[in-house]
Amino acid sequence: MGCRIKMETWEGKSFSITDPKGVNTVIYQINKTRKEELEDSPKYTIERLDYMEELRGDMKRKTFFVDNPSKYEDQLVILSFGDNKVVVNMALLHNDEISICKKPSSLKFENLYQEKEYEIKDFKYTPNLKRPICIIDPETTEEIKPTLYFDEKTKEVRGKCKLKPYKSYFAFEIRDKKDS
Repeated sequence: MGCRIKMETWEGKSFSITDPKGVNTVIYQINKTRKEELEDSPKYTIERLDYMEELRGDMKRKTFFVDNPSKYEDQLVILSFGDNKVVVNMALLHNDEISICKKPSSLKFENLYQEKEYEIKDFKYTPNLKRPICIIDPETTEEIKPTLYFDEKTKEVRGKCKLKPYKSYFAFEIRDKKDS
């Protein structure tokens, strides 16, 4: 008796990194909004890359997949989470090469003192429901998924995230220097 496996065709690019013990890396692709959609959307949105993980002793080898690579180059944000800190790095994927910045930024984070659960509201979404900001639980490296709602006043789809008390979160947004 044989086994049939359905193979899926995938068009894109992939690359691998190795995380040492105690480090968990996630990578986001930065997407620039097309000019015709810019009026109602943020200039940049972010998309988390899917990956496969393989254990190699105390280390994890991760292969990341860029599903829709551009014809020119793709900008990536690399976030490596460790003990109460995150290392932020940038990279460019061009043709079949990836160039990673030589000087990453290391950021420490602390708990914000909150005695009860609270919400962060009013994330504006693009027409394809991508958002310009991301909130991550640094312990699990999972995104805090928002609850979507329709704002009757602005006639827009918006989102809100529930955050737990006594807990750290990492949030980031992509902007141009001049917009800061």
